[in-house]
Amino acid sequence: MKIVIITGSCGLVGAEAVKFFHRKKFRVIGIDNNFRKKFFGSIASVSWSKKFLRKNYKNYYHYDLDITNQKKIEKIFKKFRSNIKCIINCAAQPSHDWALRNITLDFTVNAIGTLNLLELSKKFCPKTVFIQLSTNKVYGDTPNKITLKENKSRFEVVKKSKFFHGISDKMSIDNSIHSFFGVSKCSADLMTQEFGKNIGMKTVVFRLGCITGPGHSGAELHGFLSYLIKCNINKKNYKIFGYKGKQVRDNIHSFDLVNAIWEFYKKPKNGEIYNLGGGRQNSCSILEAMKDIEKITKTKFKYVKKNQNRTGDHKWYISDNSKFKKDYKNWKLNYNLQSIYKEMINAERERSK
Repeated sequence: MKIVIITGSCGLVGAEAVKFFHRKKFRVIGIDNNFRKKFFGSIASVSWSKKFLRKNYKNYYHYDLDITNQKKIEKIFKKFRSNIKCIINCAAQPSHDWALRNITLDFTVNAIGTLNLLELSKKFCPKTVFIQLSTNKVYGDTPNKITLKENKSRFEVVKKSKFFHGISDKMSIDNSIHSFFGVSKCSADLMTQEFGKNIGMKTVVFRLGCITGPGHSGAELHGFLSYLIKCNINKKNYKIFGYKGKQVRDNIHSFDLVNAIWEFYKKPKNGEIYNLGGGRQNSCSILEAMKDIEKITKTKFKYVKKNQNRTGDHKWYISDNSKFKKDYKNWKLNYNLQSIYKEMINAERERSK
């Protein structure tokens, strides 16, 4: 049986990938030690997801391991070797706010953990397809240098701007403030590219906008839409950090991301990079998201605005998906914002019962 290794297998994208590749008749090796709880507290624990996956997917095998422990991870690679056809690295410390609290641990998880997986892939299964989930934070605060206008509910580029349809991978990652999270992810990003371009492995880096969906264990420091909906359903205060709540993000459903991963797996390249997200059609500001959610739930938000924005935070970011769409013509977005909101609201209501 073909094997896929998925790190961070109980998180949003990891669990989505488990379900997807299980349907494709893969044996799924999941690696997840619930560090998300360590990072963000019990509200972000993925233990519920682990229980669900183990109960419902017979070819899912869970390993409660840390990807920074190369010796323990090596046992898995040594056991399955060339049967490992795909590796999807979803494991990460995902918050630029949290990274400042423990710079060493952030770098160890995001950069060294990724290097461990790449080295083991090179040693035991060099023909595997290696998928690295990266972030738009590799561009640092360079997106904030784009000329924007301030509208009533969002910041926006003018229509004639070359960025109107989003930011591509041509944007420089240099000469900017990244946050320490951005630096650790950038290191993993470049290393993944190098194993592809220098050594010839089939690797790809997806530089992602906001990933979302009902499987997200959102917390204040990570998981924008998930945490926003949690606050609304449970009538808790939501904090808006800077930019008046007009900062814009594009949102991609985890299912659409995993479909993109599948398309790359079927036709891999060496050391490729793609910006990927919900695009302009799935973009919203915090204020706009709050308004849309209130219409569905009939519940007003309780919120406070903080004047100070987060370090390295983007005032406006929309992903340009055109490069990926050109290379993989079968891929498309299946979820729009309204369907994402409704699915997540229903899931949160169920969990809150």
